Amino acid sequence: MATAADSRGPATHWVESFEKAREEGSGSGTWRGRWRRRSVISFGSKNRTIGVAAKNQQITHANNTVSNFKRFHGRAFNDPFIQKEKENLSYDLVPMKNGGVGIKVMYMDEEHLFSVEQITAMLLTKLKETAENNLKKPVTDCVISVLGTAFDPFLGGKNFDEKLVEHFCAEFKTKYKLDAKSKIRALLRLYQECEKLKKLMSSNSTDLPLNIECFMNDKDVSGKMNRAQFEELCADLLQKIEAPLHSLLEQTQLRVEDVSAVEIVGGTTRIPAVKEKIARFFGKDISTTLNADEAVARGCALQCAILSPAFKVREFSITDAVPFPISLVWSHDSEDTEGVHEVFSRNHAAPFSKVLTFLRRGPFELEAFYSDPQGVPYPEAKIGRFVVQNVSAQKDGEKSRVKVKVRVNTHGIFTISTASMVEKVPTEENEASSVEADMECPNQRAAENSDTDKNIQQDNSEAGTQPQVQTDGQQTSQSPPSPELTSEENKIPDADKANEKKVDQPPEAKKPKIKVVNVELPIEANLVWQLGKDLLNMYIETEGKMIMQDKLEKERNDAKNAVEEYVYEFRDKLCGPYEKFISEQDHQNFLRLLTETENWLYEEGEDQAKQAYVDKLEELMKIGTPVKVRFQEAEERPKMFEELGQRLQHYAKIAADFRNNDEKYNHIDESEMKKVEKSVNEVMEWMNNVMNAQAKQSLDQDPVVHAQEIKAKIKELNNTCEPVVTQPKPKIESPKLERTPNGPNIDKKEEDLEGKENFGAEPPHQNGECYPNEKSSVNMDLD
Repeated sequence: MATAADSRGPATHWVESFEKAREEGSGSGTWRGRWRRRSVISFGSKNRTIGVAAKNQQITHANNTVSNFKRFHGRAFNDPFIQKEKENLSYDLVPMKNGGVGIKVMYMDEEHLFSVEQITAMLLTKLKETAENNLKKPVTDCVISVLGTAFDPFLGGKNFDEKLVEHFCAEFKTKYKLDAKSKIRALLRLYQECEKLKKLMSSNSTDLPLNIECFMNDKDVSGKMNRAQFEELCADLLQKIEAPLHSLLEQTQLRVEDVSAVEIVGGTTRIPAVKEKIARFFGKDISTTLNADEAVARGCALQCAILSPAFKVREFSITDAVPFPISLVWSHDSEDTEGVHEVFSRNHAAPFSKVLTFLRRGPFELEAFYSDPQGVPYPEAKIGRFVVQNVSAQKDGEKSRVKVKVRVNTHGIFTISTASMVEKVPTEENEASSVEADMECPNQRAAENSDTDKNIQQDNSEAGTQPQVQTDGQQTSQSPPSPELTSEENKIPDADKANEKKVDQPPEAKKPKIKVVNVELPIEANLVWQLGKDLLNMYIETEGKMIMQDKLEKERNDAKNAVEEYVYEFRDKLCGPYEKFISEQDHQNFLRLLTETENWLYEEGEDQAKQAYVDKLEELMKIGTPVKVRFQEAEERPKMFEELGQRLQHYAKIAADFRNNDEKYNHIDESEMKKVEKSVNEVMEWMNNVMNAQAKQSLDQDPVVHAQEIKAKIKELNNTCEPVVTQPKPKIESPKLERTPNGPNIDKKEEDLEGKENFGAEPPHQNGECYPNEKSSVNMDLD
């Protein structure tokens, strides 16, 4: 299993992969690879190109090459930001039917309109393909980087590039009377050169030149700038650096003195003035130990591994947060006033769920929006509208209690996930036992709710109650304890007091049992900028068709390139190593055919179907393959003959030693050895015959015998002879002698074993021997 992470910069994507370790049963992971891909897509008459290939076409194919499109997400076409960006783009922006931003290009020789979401999906699909091709396995999970805690979306590398572009546009207009903005290709070339100049100024403080040949109207332009001039030009951008830093400290409630170390990442942090501003703000040296470009992507890959159950990583305490406060607004049943409640405050922990309780007699609508529109980097503050349907009053006419569950999920997306209506249903006597558990154990019910669901209970103003807050799972500092829960806990009576109350009061009449049932309610969601299911399915189908077209075009180009490579390869080798292996007449004819094929490739064969290239290649291979085979056989055949000769000599010597009664082989049966001799003689005769026949052939003729045939003969010889000559000698066992009744033990094995067991002990007693010092000895009288 593998995971991939995507770091989305304005002009570049970084992909990091985290792969499960190869060891059997190991859940640990390892970094596998990283790939950088330009966020550029170019549309052609046959296919799309994405990444570096598209970047290379940005000047020559400007109108149909799309870049710098990520900041268009979540914006309407009439947004002032979109209208400003539109002036500096090489491609056309047009409004979509839903008011969003569309991109118009020529693709497959037809005009196509793509949404920003479709363009982004094309890039992500290519990144997934890149990761899978390198990992040799499917990518199942992905983490995409998002905006940080404190940020300025209009303060980045592209903004510094624009400062340089504006400067040189004004300079060239005055110096050369050329308006770079009037021709998009010239403007794109200026953007590229200014980006290079910016990077050079990060490491050089001297004057650096900017030269562009044939910039406009066949005129060359030049300019120069140094680091001091660049910093003066970008003074307003440098002043904006401190604002996000102040915001960061304010949100984290830290002082500058509380920060022990500062690590900076991102390409723009290489600018010395940016480093100096950050260092001056924190009053300490900043660290640059991480790779400035890929650090975010690697962090995403680590987060991906943490979220995946297939990986075992070191435990980290990571808590995602809601970056912008989210509120809900609703209308009351019988009043024109609206109720508003902030369900998630800024930096609230995520993922997180809360439950709101409403008293309603019919369906009602909730609208979610960002509480602080000025703090959101997009002009649209609305999130969406949610209609809770099928709500009705209770049978007695009272309002129904409707519980609405709001959630910010793992992806940071707000939604109203579920809604349910509480109904009270009278039950029969035989159901009393099950109903008692519902009606007589409110404390148990409250305890269970506190463990399984964090809920915010918000009764509307008509009920005259204040918001009551409970939390899912565990209590948080942002959610005060529920008064309802507390009051129920205080009402728990002691057992003794309950018994006294039962004795003092007369028995009451039985009340009818009521069963509480939760009925799930459908929710109609209308999110801002959300794609409808039909539209989404259409986009998926369109992307699938384009992927297939890209695949077919790649196969067509591969077939064309194969023909071209074959022509170049054989033309060189026919005048080199292959020259001796083709007759003079065939040599001239083949060279003529190669030249004709080359001319065809660059003329009428420039744009042919895949099968046309396959047929051309087969035509060339009919002549070229035999030549190539002759060359390869001439290289391999002598080696095989040498190896076969060595094996024959080896087995022939063994047979001779056997005939000379060599002790090493005298255990082999004579009939078996005759098989070896027969096989050796037959193979040797075959080898001599084919070698003589091959010697009579010229190099430009097909070989009499192929290296594969010789290899098969070697295998056949080995299979016949090797089992015979490697027979092991039979083991000769010495006869065992029996132990005599009164004699010594002369069995060697038993003697050795007994000797080892009694090493260092006294020798065994013999019959008739006496040991005077031994306590257990017996005195005997002898006549």
